[in-house]
Amino acid sequence: MKLWNIENNLNKKIEKFTVGKDRIYDLHIAKFDVIASIAHAKMLNKIGILTNDESEKILNKLNEIYQDITLGNFNIEDEFEDVHSKIESILIKHLGLIGKKIHTGRSRNDQVLVATQLFLKNEIIKIKELSVKLFDTLLFLAKKNKNKLLPGYTHLQVAMPSSFGLWFSSYAENLIDDILYLNTSFQINNQNPLGSGAGFGSSFKIDRDFTTKELNFDDIKYNVVSAQMNRGKVEKSVIIAINSIAGTLARLSSDVCFYMSQELNFISFPEEVTTGSSIMPHKKNPDVFELIRAKCNSLQSLVNEFNILSINLTSGYHRDMQLYKGKTIEAIIEIKDCLEILDFTIKKIKIRDNILDDSKYDYVFSVENLNELVKKGYSFRDAYMQISENIKNNSFIPKRDFKHVLKGSIGNLCLDKIKAKMYKAIN
Repeated sequence: MKLWNIENNLNKKIEKFTVGKDRIYDLHIAKFDVIASIAHAKMLNKIGILTNDESEKILNKLNEIYQDITLGNFNIEDEFEDVHSKIESILIKHLGLIGKKIHTGRSRNDQVLVATQLFLKNEIIKIKELSVKLFDTLLFLAKKNKNKLLPGYTHLQVAMPSSFGLWFSSYAENLIDDILYLNTSFQINNQNPLGSGAGFGSSFKIDRDFTTKELNFDDIKYNVVSAQMNRGKVEKSVIIAINSIAGTLARLSSDVCFYMSQELNFISFPEEVTTGSSIMPHKKNPDVFELIRAKCNSLQSLVNEFNILSINLTSGYHRDMQLYKGKTIEAIIEIKDCLEILDFTIKKIKIRDNILDDSKYDYVFSVENLNELVKKGYSFRDAYMQISENIKNNSFIPKRDFKHVLKGSIGNLCLDKIKAKMYKAIN
């Protein structure tokens, strides 16, 4: 069944090409199409298109469909183009002429868009929850390991003293910025497009305020052309947020792989979360973190793909926009998987003690020695030259007893402040 092809005479090759994997991806948005259809049916009853009896029958059947979807008893067979045609077909099969009224005042364009935005809002909430869970884990590890020092690096060269408390909490605070991207995406998706039709509205007295309230949107996407121009933009807003999270996870994973190397040996993980080699019996490989890094780096290309897809489109709907759906759903699945597995695995980290006691890290304290001379009255530049000379003539003796009170530094991690920032971001 196709909502637009009464005679069902579309060439099978054309159908296969144009439908693609829509039936598979539509299972992800099926329940949201039902939710939107319930709101639409109630609105049609309110404006007199459906009688009370007709509305009740449609709502009862839609609720049954919703239950089937929730229980996993809903499929989209090959005879249907998408989830929308399948649901309408069920209504017509069981309710006859009454079921045929559900599409009054609605186009598949705004039907798809409202279901997509409801789906995206729901997924944004899930991604936020997983991000906050990882945030809590990182903050816990930061507090637990705040006194365990390691060398900080710039240009992959030993730089200054750092700590695992500083390292863990740096990624925790980065996740707050990622949450802000998610918040913006949620706001973009929180505008009701239902009622915009194919992008030109309707002569029916559609009550958009009613459906906005029913569907828990904060506002209406008023201009009907603008609503349809948001196809691709609402998905891209989510992808931008996912990219931000992916960047954080990829960098953290890269650090883990670096710190696990035998040359550094700062951290290790139990065998249950590492892999071995088919030929080298000594290997404990950080495959989980390498795959997180690779998956997250792959996600970075999507924003560019989305930009290219829409780069020369005129206003109004184009079938090009169909490609956003699958890419967005796959990206959402990927980032949720990465957040979950990273949170699970990082909890099992083992940190080596007394890393900076190794003499090869003596120069990590050079700035502390320099600062000590400044405190004694040297100018900064003279102190710099003095320490540089000490290093060159091998007379440098590291000053290991130092204290940082700067907000956000080794000795003052401000974990409570960071936690408060996250609380503000998620609320």
